[in-house]
Amino acid sequence: MTSQDRAAIAMGLRCRKSYAQIGAMIGRDKSVISREVARNRGPDGSYWGPVAHRAAHERRRRPKDFKLLDNPGLCRRIEEWMDQGWSPKLIASMLRRDHRHMIMDRVSHETIYRALYVQTRGGLRKDLHRQLSLKRRQRKPRGSVDGRGKSRYREAFTISQRPAEVADRAVPGHWEGDLIMGAGNASAVGTLVERSTRFTILLHLPGRHDAQAVAEAMIHQMGQLPAHLRRSITWDRGSELADYQNIQLQLGTPVYFCDPRSPWQRGSNENTNRLLRFWLEKGTDLSQHTAADLDRIAATLNARPRPTLDLQTPAQALAALLADQAAA
Repeated sequence: MTSQDRAAIAMGLRCRKSYAQIGAMIGRDKSVISREVARNRGPDGSYWGPVAHRAAHERRRRPKDFKLLDNPGLCRRIEEWMDQGWSPKLIASMLRRDHRHMIMDRVSHETIYRALYVQTRGGLRKDLHRQLSLKRRQRKPRGSVDGRGKSRYREAFTISQRPAEVADRAVPGHWEGDLIMGAGNASAVGTLVERSTRFTILLHLPGRHDAQAVAEAMIHQMGQLPAHLRRSITWDRGSELADYQNIQLQLGTPVYFCDPRSPWQRGSNENTNRLLRFWLEKGTDLSQHTAADLDRIAATLNARPRPTLDLQTPAQALAALLADQAAA
């Protein structure tokens, strides 16, 4: 909706025209006018075109801040209700009833669930999931897990939701990951690359490389990093990361998924996997490499100067970051 449309709506309201009449003026259905006024009017119920247009623009900006992070009072209210056995859906309904015109004082039940199951997404207590009727630590996937990941990742974060700081590589701790496959896809090695320093971690997957095995290996390896160096993980939509919710819960790290068939969205990881093929050759059995072998390969690659780092090595870049953090 344009600023001219919103100016026309404001004029129509001042002239006491109905939503249907205003919609006819600008070629919109009356339901569109009703939603626009409900979303963008002020606390006193008034609707002003320029104010409404600015509010709509701010709400549309990406990435959005998670609402519960900036509203500790709302978090405490949700916790009190959940401690009394209220469901997230009931809480969302009550907030919608009590704060019909104050959008910042209400959240959907989906927002509450995400805050419960991904601790980096909100300020709710970490043990609050126990107040749910099923007391699950993680969400149960809905529908089939077959196909091209449409159901499996329906509730997952997408790459478009990543914070802007990830794209410019200014803040360390954001990782890209994938599997390098062996002969006949019978064996695999997991790879994780830190976007800022290009530091590489290899995941040992000796027996199998299904979702459970990948999650266990990732949680073990990344759990050794300080929290500020595991801010996010970006992966493609392969079935090997179907247990992403457990990864998010255990590491406190959000997992973002690339768009289908878009390997360039993990450019650092794709380039690193190409370098790793020097040791992890195509068409070979990758299970022959022990965990110690993979550690040596990763150490060798992390000691290799990179033009993108002004010929620093990833190990040096990471060490400098840790030293700066310690000094601060």
